[in-house]
Amino acid sequence: MEQTSAPLHEALERYRNDRVVPFDVPGHKQGRGTPELTAFLGRQCLSVDVNSMKPLDNLSHPTSVIRDAEALAAEAFGADSAFFMVGGTTSAVQAMIMSVCKSGDSIIIPRNVHKSAINSLILCGVNPVYVDPGIHSGLGISLGMDPAGVEEAIRANPSAKAVFVNNPTYYGICADLKRITSAAHSAGMAVLADEAHGAHFYFGDGMPPSAMSAGADMSSISMHKTGGSLTQSSLLVMKRDKISPDYVRTIINLTQTTSASYLLMSSLDIARKTLATEGRGIFRGVTELSGYARKEINALGGYYAFSDETVNGRDVAAFDTTKLSVHTLKIGLAGIEVYDTLRDDYGIQIEFGDMGNMLAIISVGDTPGNIERLVSSLSEIKRLKGREGLDLWNHEYVAPVVRLSPREAFYADREPIPVASGEGRVSSEFVMCYPPGIPILAPGELITREALDYVLYAKSKGSLLMGPQDMTLENIFVVK
Repeated sequence: MEQTSAPLHEALERYRNDRVVPFDVPGHKQGRGTPELTAFLGRQCLSVDVNSMKPLDNLSHPTSVIRDAEALAAEAFGADSAFFMVGGTTSAVQAMIMSVCKSGDSIIIPRNVHKSAINSLILCGVNPVYVDPGIHSGLGISLGMDPAGVEEAIRANPSAKAVFVNNPTYYGICADLKRITSAAHSAGMAVLADEAHGAHFYFGDGMPPSAMSAGADMSSISMHKTGGSLTQSSLLVMKRDKISPDYVRTIINLTQTTSASYLLMSSLDIARKTLATEGRGIFRGVTELSGYARKEINALGGYYAFSDETVNGRDVAAFDTTKLSVHTLKIGLAGIEVYDTLRDDYGIQIEFGDMGNMLAIISVGDTPGNIERLVSSLSEIKRLKGREGLDLWNHEYVAPVVRLSPREAFYADREPIPVASGEGRVSSEFVMCYPPGIPILAPGELITREALDYVLYAKSKGSLLMGPQDMTLENIFVVK
């Protein structure tokens, strides 16, 4: 097969053209039973929202067109095997960890991971060995793991099964993945990469190293974020040197649905085809557009759209220049305040805003006109709402104090207490700003004054705080 083919997409086209009479699920029967939904999504869409059948294969046990589509994905990403994931990169991250770790094992992991990684530790009873990322003193953001710190953690924890790496972080920061991989492999450990924001690394020129090119064993890739597939569709790619792909499939099937969406899977197939055949040109344009936006925003003054000048050879080994990450504190506004103003007053939806920064995702679908609208809006926000001398929170990372494993704390006897009086207690639940979904507190961690101040400050600024059972965050559950 050539990368110009899309086996699953082509099979769905044949199915639609065959005018099959459906007496199976789903019950909308190619959209005929749900006229309002069909009018909203379109007959073309509903006609291929189908169930597994012989001509269309089965994701749980692929033997034909899905198998072929996954093989093409593996080839395109420089991997030995690939798996279509319809539960988002969350399911891919959890499958990676559960494939190499069992209850009681340890994994070396950066503390600024997405909650999906810590959730998997709860699910399978794995103990984290946290490596604190560096903090950029000017931006207040967490960086990548310093390779020297990872090497020290490997020496101190020789029985750990794997090292987990973000490639890149939400902000575009990359660790030295090649050096970390070499150190882990020398100690007999697997390397797992969260590339939720790095699909384009495999296809763009001049990008930071991808996980597969750096020799990592497995990677979870959000194709829907920068690769062009539908939301919730992702890939898990892997090398076969240390891990059996058949075993990984078994692990995936523990939690992945048996009613996989063919809309999601076909979007993965088509997106892979597009990236494999046109990716270099696509991401050359994205890089140029991001660079133009960065230059224009920095010319406004006050804002700082940072880039590869942050590279220091330690905890910032490379920077993803497609990311339009902008520091906002110098204009006297938190990133979340700029985020809200852009959406509420200017009709512009960016990816996220946190205490000191905002992130705009630039993709092939953006235009210079859209960039100009963003820049002019930021200019007006600075003029109308900018202020001096505010004492804004300037740390995006709070170092954890671990008292119990995530699993122990999550399942322990617990009680709710007012969040403002939580200092000194051990949290039994998550608290995080979403996006980006990096926990401020995770189960088993001490509620320190710093963590509590951050939570209360984020709440006062209007950040979406997720994780607690009490969705108002008046109370937090702690271990009794």
